Amino acid sequence: MSGPLPQWCEQTCVVCPAQVLGPGRFDVVDRPGPEFAYNADIGWRVTGDGVAVCVHPYRVGLPPGGYASLGVPVPVAVPRPAPTPAALELPTELVDLEGWLVAVLRDAPAEGIFAAVARAERLAGERFDPRQVVAAMRRVLSVELTNR
Repeated sequence: MSGPLPQWCEQTCVVCPAQVLGPGRFDVVDRPGPEFAYNADIGWRVTGDGVAVCVHPYRVGLPPGGYASLGVPVPVAVPRPAPTPAALELPTELVDLEGWLVAVLRDAPAEGIFAAVARAERLAGERFDPRQVVAAMRRVLSVELTNR
């Protein structure tokens, strides 16, 4: 398959290479970082060697791996990775806000989902423009609550 999987368009970040590229055409790492800089000209993050990279394995549904850079075979029918403790840390960049919100929601138990949403909104609003927080929450909640 050369293009993205159908579910990736709604389950991944709008700046993820999975929005455009198919399985095996990008690497997956366990979290954002300066070594995987977002390239606005391309529309996604890249490694130092220019390889497209997804930084949210729990969103794309693939474990971390060098699928494009090292030719690691894309696993078939693997459980969706859980968010790591690093994924639950409030990001410093707005482009990572949606990924963080997804991690927070997926980490919350069903009985604690409303408290998790309220806490996430408060924390994110302390760092980012509240309008951007609300917009990100709307995009994330529309998908995540439906898939719970």
